[in-house]
Amino acid sequence: MNRRLIYGLVVTLLLVNLAIGAQIYLKAPKVKAVADTSSQNLQLFADVLEKIRTQYVDGTNLTYRQLTYAALSGMVDKLDPHSEFLDAQSYQQLQDDTEGQFGGLGLVVVEKKDGFVTVVTPMDDTPGARAGILSGDRIIKIGTNSIVGTPLEQVVKTLRGEPGSTVTLTVQRPSTGVTKEFTLARAIIQMDMVKDINGRKEFPLGENQIGYARITEFGDQTSDELEDALQKLQAQGMKALIIDLRGNPGGLLDEAVGVCQKFLPNGQLIVSTEGRETVEKYFAKGDGDELKGLPIVLLVNLGSASAAEIVTGCLQDLHRAYVIGEKTFGKGSVQTIFPLDDGSALKLTVAKYYTPSHKVIHEHGITPDTIVPVTDFEEAALIRRSTPGGVESLPDDQQAAVKSVHDTQLERAQDVLKGILLYHAMNAGASPKNVAVK
Repeated sequence: MNRRLIYGLVVTLLLVNLAIGAQIYLKAPKVKAVADTSSQNLQLFADVLEKIRTQYVDGTNLTYRQLTYAALSGMVDKLDPHSEFLDAQSYQQLQDDTEGQFGGLGLVVVEKKDGFVTVVTPMDDTPGARAGILSGDRIIKIGTNSIVGTPLEQVVKTLRGEPGSTVTLTVQRPSTGVTKEFTLARAIIQMDMVKDINGRKEFPLGENQIGYARITEFGDQTSDELEDALQKLQAQGMKALIIDLRGNPGGLLDEAVGVCQKFLPNGQLIVSTEGRETVEKYFAKGDGDELKGLPIVLLVNLGSASAAEIVTGCLQDLHRAYVIGEKTFGKGSVQTIFPLDDGSALKLTVAKYYTPSHKVIHEHGITPDTIVPVTDFEEAALIRRSTPGGVESLPDDQQAAVKSVHDTQLERAQDVLKGILLYHAMNAGASPKNVAVK
């Protein structure tokens, strides 16, 4: 067979294939493009909803409400780890959280980009803290069920429950690779937002007249509770202050602003939020710095997030406080709650936080002026020691080890402030505020 004949056969076959393909294309149903408008896409949603409700083989007991809620949850879950569609029960739980009381384990969790539900911080004096769960731990199972990839709101619902009921968690610690199982009894989580060094509300002055206040969360009463603490400390002649934000998961933006403005001049920019079309700036209001320039050290770690990072970033930027500890969590986005008519709500990320010098917090965190790392064991021991009954609940052979751990971050803060106070005493007229940031 010559070359010309072979080429002719190939061309013929190609023409036949093209003709068959054209016939198939012409007979195939045309896919209608859906315009990117709300009305057109709502019609598409309604069509799918109706098909599922009437045709799905196991859909006899499905309701339109169930399907709509599931669709809304799935839609919002695709946005970012912090946006949520909240049914009425979840919305009530969120309100309980900010008011300072709820039933559960006392674990503040977030869904990270890698799909793991990660502990931001265990709250003081809660089942999670007493068990030794740490910031950064991953919850991979609840009971016998893996929760990897489970929507965050569903995980939170499972963790919550009646006080006294138990739940088993399987937790993985990325820093060591160790996986451990915890069986915890749920409890009423009642929080004081501001505590003294002994976990109480007495606020005694320490050596060298250095005050200490630990802010555990930014809830409805945080700035008021801090005001009470400052008044007690100042009445004793406080000369310097340590504010402990370690393990603080954040909370309300207004309360973070309220805390910052206690230490800043009237009119000073505290934080700005930038959304798609809006920029909001928050400025200090009131009579100015209540401490009149007394030096401040902030303590932070991986568990310091959101509103805690706003306070840290602001006071560090403005050289009003010296920051010691470890890099913060890096949760710097703004969520707004939109209540809906049926009792549900939409929690939607609408902006990101920026420090006064316009540093972004989100996914970057705040790096301390002095980094003082601690081990997982040391962190767990310090959490236990700050929790009433936390050490006593351990076996006798473990209590001594926990009691022997030094809080090196707190000790470094005390040393820095002692040095500043000594410098100020030796150089009459020097501003302790200016010394603090060098």
